[in-house]
Amino acid sequence: MTIVAALPTQRRRRPELAAFLRSRRARVSPEDVGMPPGLRRRTPGLRREEVAQLSGVGVTWYTWLEQGRPINASAQVLDAVARTLRLDRPEREHLYHLAEVPYAPDRSAPDIPEVSPELQGILDALDPLPAVLYNARYDVLATNILYERLLMQGGQGLDTGPFGIRNVLWALFSVPASQCPVVDRKRELPLMVAQLRGAYGRHVGEPDWEEFVRRLAEVSPEFARLWSSGDVVPPGTRVKTFRHGLLGEVRLTSVSLSVNGMPECRIVTYTPCDEESRQGIELLRSM
Repeated sequence: MTIVAALPTQRRRRPELAAFLRSRRARVSPEDVGMPPGLRRRTPGLRREEVAQLSGVGVTWYTWLEQGRPINASAQVLDAVARTLRLDRPEREHLYHLAEVPYAPDRSAPDIPEVSPELQGILDALDPLPAVLYNARYDVLATNILYERLLMQGGQGLDTGPFGIRNVLWALFSVPASQCPVVDRKRELPLMVAQLRGAYGRHVGEPDWEEFVRRLAEVSPEFARLWSSGDVVPPGTRVKTFRHGLLGEVRLTSVSLSVNGMPECRIVTYTPCDEESRQGIELLRSM
């Protein structure tokens, strides 16, 4: 009896890679890629040699890749194969993962998922609780009005990060400590950086992640110090105290909810911890 779990990771992934490539190849017809259909095709889709030719790689190399042999593949070659097989973004990422190559999204198309009207409706329906949709890098993808009002300081919202999207870490580390909306910086910020590092492990080598970390470390020596510690923690429920210009301190419990269909994204809701904080949130609603 073969115990699959005992096999090395590479030996387990290679058969999956082979099966995945064969299934994607069978899905693409010669007409899809501008080739004549030809005669005597015993199986659907493209032949191996056709995929190799269209991708600019050797037939033997591609055959070995599809057979699950332990050969190395570069990101450039995988991109070429992905284009030939007409893989969409999730399929391309899956291909990279099976081939054990760091996935690097196209920098001309930032990896910011689209937020559906239904998901925005869920955030809005969470009123009277502040709620936000984050990705693993703490980019702010969507919010409800109470979250906006809670994080508004002096009439200004969260600052944008290096890629033109609002980012909580960028906002917290790029301002003086006296302007930070999080009261207990010494406790909360190390936890957030440790959570970021946990997510970073799935994105090592990806240009947008590497540049984000590099630029934030340049802006904030505090972030650079915390990052260099190497600490890692998972997301979790925590009590946070926010400083608001009109309300003073507001104590809230954060709860993270994963979102199906949006990998590494989560809805975070904030529930008042005491009556004073609840009244503060009610005041925000009336503004």
